[in-house]
Amino acid sequence: MIKMKGKNLVSVHDLSREEVDQIFKTAEYLKMKKKIGEKCEILKDRTLAMIFEKPSLRTRVTFETGMTELGGHAIYLAPSDIQMGKREPVYDVARNLSRWVDGIMIRTFSNEIVVELAKESRVPVINGLSDLLHPCQSLTDLFTVYEKKRVLKGLKLAYVGDGNNVCHSLMFTSAKLDVEMSIACPNGYEPNKEIENLAREDGLELTITHDPEKAVKDADVIYTDVWASMGQESEREKRVKVFRDYQVNMDLVRKAKEDVIVMHCLPAHYGEEITKEVIESKHSVVYDEAENRLHVQKAIMALLM
Repeated sequence: MIKMKGKNLVSVHDLSREEVDQIFKTAEYLKMKKKIGEKCEILKDRTLAMIFEKPSLRTRVTFETGMTELGGHAIYLAPSDIQMGKREPVYDVARNLSRWVDGIMIRTFSNEIVVELAKESRVPVINGLSDLLHPCQSLTDLFTVYEKKRVLKGLKLAYVGDGNNVCHSLMFTSAKLDVEMSIACPNGYEPNKEIENLAREDGLELTITHDPEKAVKDADVIYTDVWASMGQESEREKRVKVFRDYQVNMDLVRKAKEDVIVMHCLPAHYGEEITKEVIESKHSVVYDEAENRLHVQKAIMALLM
C-alpha cells in the first residue's frame, strides 16, 4: 500500500497512477462497508476544517457526512467567517488551522489560494473546487465510469461544453487512467492551454473540436457541465447564445455508442447544456455519480488524513 498520509490534493496532476488506483480501491471498499451497514471509523476523533468561499450542496454534504461516517468531525467555515486576503492573509489562516485540525478542505475561486494554503499548512489540504480545477469531482467521475464499465483503459470520454475547471481535472484524471478524451467547445472557450499541455505530457490522447457530433462519435461516455459557472453570471446571456449548439440531447446521445453513459456534475440547467429527457434516460448515471462523491471523498480523507 502506497503511503499517502500527509499529502495534499491540489490537482490530480500531482498524483501518480498508483495513488489514483489506491483512491479507487479505498472508495470501493468504503462504499461496500456502508452498503452492508458496517462502521469504518478510520478518522475517529479527527477534525476537518471546511472553508467555503463558494456555495455548495454536494461538496458540503458529502465532506461533512463523510467525516461523520469515518468517525470524525467537520467544521463548516462560511465566507464571512474568514474572508481570506481581506480579514487575514492565506498563510495565517493555514498556520492557525494547522494547529487545531487534522485536515483542510477548501472550495474557492482562485486556485492560487489553494496552492498557498497547501504550501503553508502542516496538515493535508484538499481542493474542493477552484476556478481552475475540481479534482474530487473528476476522480469521482472516473470511479463511476469504472463501476459501470469495469474497465477504463482505451475508453473514449467526450466532453461537450465549456473548457472549465471540471474539464481540466477530467483531462488530468483521464491521462492517469489511459482514457481518451475528445472535447467539443465553441471557439474561444477551449481548455486552458497550459493544462492541455501538461495533460498531453502525462500521456492524454486528446482531440479538441468545435463539432459536438464529431466529439461524441464512438464515445463510451458523454460529459457536460453548465455553460456559465459561478462567478460568470454576468456572461450568462452571451454564453447561452454561444453554446446553443452544444446541448447534450437525445439526438446527440444517439450519435455515440449504443451503451454510452451520460454524466453531469450538477447542478444542471435543464434545456440548456442538457435536457431533462437525457438525465432521465437509461444512459444517465448522474445520480450514481453524485452519490459517489461521498465514497471517493471519504477515500481521499482516509488516505490523506
